[in-house]
Amino acid sequence: MNGKVCVVTGATSGIGKATAIALARQGAQVVLVGRDPGRGEATAAELGALAATPPRLEIADFASMAQVRALADRLGALDRIDVLVNNAGFVAGRHRVTADGFEEVLAVNHLAPFLLTNLLLGKLTASAPARVITVASDAHIAARLDLDDLQLKHGWESWRSYANSKLANILFTRELARRLAGTRVTANCAHPGVVRSGFGREGSPLLRLGITIGRPFLLSPERGASTIVYLATSADVAEATGGYYAKGKLREPSRVARDGATAQRLWQLSEELTGLAPARPAGT
Repeated sequence: MNGKVCVVTGATSGIGKATAIALARQGAQVVLVGRDPGRGEATAAELGALAATPPRLEIADFASMAQVRALADRLGALDRIDVLVNNAGFVAGRHRVTADGFEEVLAVNHLAPFLLTNLLLGKLTASAPARVITVASDAHIAARLDLDDLQLKHGWESWRSYANSKLANILFTRELARRLAGTRVTANCAHPGVVRSGFGREGSPLLRLGITIGRPFLLSPERGASTIVYLATSADVAEATGGYYAKGKLREPSRVARDGATAQRLWQLSEELTGLAPARPAGT
């Protein structure tokens, strides 16, 4: 990975941090993206001590589309981007709406990486061969995605909002791969497994209890990151695109995650919500 520039979101803890460390150890210049300056500076210092090339730190809150756009402007000024790892995400314990008017889990887990990736497509294609890896989850199997109610204004539930966002990650990857055909930019997503990390700390009390009880049996962040690092670095998947991977192997996601029409419709709705395309008139 010498000479490669790798952007990792949610890079200051858990799977994202483990991914950043692994890429840095392989010689990549890592751009750390996080929302907490203190954790970001600590992670940058840790990577700086083990990497030949000092990391770059970028601060952005993915609950804000304005901050995502500003981040894309800064990243777009880089000489190149060889790998973009869309890792930032969380599960919420209560319903919250962002300043942009979006359900928070949808905003952070899907709309933010959707917007960031689209804004960086010019840089990625100019840097080709390049790779986009989005961290999904087997939680997508539990999704009940209603494209007429993406914001879950009718019947919000903590786990449903998270599962829906992970299904959206896979559908986004599928459609992104289709649109990038022939560009030498690949798009894949990874299920890291259930990892000992900060995941779930904002979740429901029941989820937090389950994670606490099961903690001794959970994967380390390093093992969770292994499939992401594989997709970012391995020659075996240099031309593979549109796939869903777990434990370093191509897996078949749920039936709805493989539905091309749903993927295209979600893409259109996401473009409208993020302002990448004008909203269609009601009833059309």
